[in-house]
Amino acid sequence: MKPILCAAVLITTWCTMACGKSTSPTMPSTSSITLSLAATTLESGATTQGTVSLAAAATTPMTVSLSTSDASVATVPATVIVAKGSTTATFTVSGVAPGTVTIAATLNGVSVRSSQLTVAAPRLAAITLSASTAVEGDAVTAMVTLTGAAPAGGAAVALSSAPPVLMPANVLVSAGASTAKFSVATRPGSGVTSVTVTATYGGQSASAVLSVTRPTVATARFGVSGPTETETCEMSSDGRTLICTFDASTSSAPGNIVSYDWSYSVAGTFKQTTAGAVLKNPTVDCGLMPSPPMPAGNPGWFTLTVTLTIRDDRGNVAQATDSGARLLPHGACGF
Repeated sequence: MKPILCAAVLITTWCTMACGKSTSPTMPSTSSITLSLAATTLESGATTQGTVSLAAAATTPMTVSLSTSDASVATVPATVIVAKGSTTATFTVSGVAPGTVTIAATLNGVSVRSSQLTVAAPRLAAITLSASTAVEGDAVTAMVTLTGAAPAGGAAVALSSAPPVLMPANVLVSAGASTAKFSVATRPGSGVTSVTVTATYGGQSASAVLSVTRPTVATARFGVSGPTETETCEMSSDGRTLICTFDASTSSAPGNIVSYDWSYSVAGTFKQTTAGAVLKNPTVDCGLMPSPPMPAGNPGWFTLTVTLTIRDDRGNVAQATDSGARLLPHGACGF
C-alpha cells in the first residue's frame, strides 16, 4: 500500500505545484501613460513641446487631461487627444514668467508628472539703429530686441552712449512684447564723428555704432519753455522780463555757430543777440504789449511770435519762426 500512498502524494504535490504556477495572461493597456518634455529650460514668451505616450495603440481616440503646477509660470492646453491607432500625441508648453513648474498628464485615473521645467527671463538679443549715419543735430530711431517676450511688469533695458547723446537712460519693453524703440539725437556742433549706443539687460549688453557727419547747410531750431509748461512765457510783475527760456541747442551748421539773433513780438518787437544757444528770461517792457484793457473774449493770453536767425563762421545763415507761443500778462502792464 505504501507505493500507492506515495503515488497519491506525488499526484497531490504535482497538482498543487501546477495550480500554484497558474496565472492569468497580462495584456497591454492604453491606461499605461508616460509624459516627456522636449526641453528642461524655456524662456518666458517661448514654447516647447510635450509628448504623452501610451503603452499600446489607442483602439479609440483617447483624451488625456493636462495641467501645470503653476499657470503663472507656464501654461498647457486642458487636454490632448491620442488618435485611434496612435500611441503618442504632442502639445505646446508656453513659458509665461521666470520660475519652475512640472506638467501632469492623466488618463483613466492614472497620472504622471514631467521632470521640472525652468522658465527663465528673456535675454537681450540686439540693439539696432534705423540708420547707420546721421547728420549733427539729427536723430535716428533705435530698437532693443529680447530673445523672448518680456515678463509681467515689462523689462527695463538700461541705455548708455559714448560720447553722450540725447536719449533716455532706459527703455521699457512692455510685458508680452520683445522689442521697444527710442530716439537717439546727436548733439549739434559737438565735432563727434561716431557714437556707440549700448543697451544692457539681465547682465548682458549689446551695442550699435552711429556715424556722425557735419551738416552741409545751416538749420535753425529752437523751443520755448516756461516755468511750468512749454510754448508759454509769463510777464514779470514789473513788465520788464519774459519769464521763459528760448533754447536753440539743436540748431546746426557746417561751421561753428557764432551768433543767435532773437526777435519776439506781440504788438511791439524786441531783439536780442546771444553767443550761446540759450536765451533765458528775455528783456522787454510794456511796449511789447497792446494797450489795455484785455479785449473782450480774450482767453487771458496773447500770441507771442519768436524768430531765430543763426550765423556760423563760414557765412551760413538760417532762420526759424515759432508763432504758436503764448504770453500770459499776469496783471502786468495794465492787464
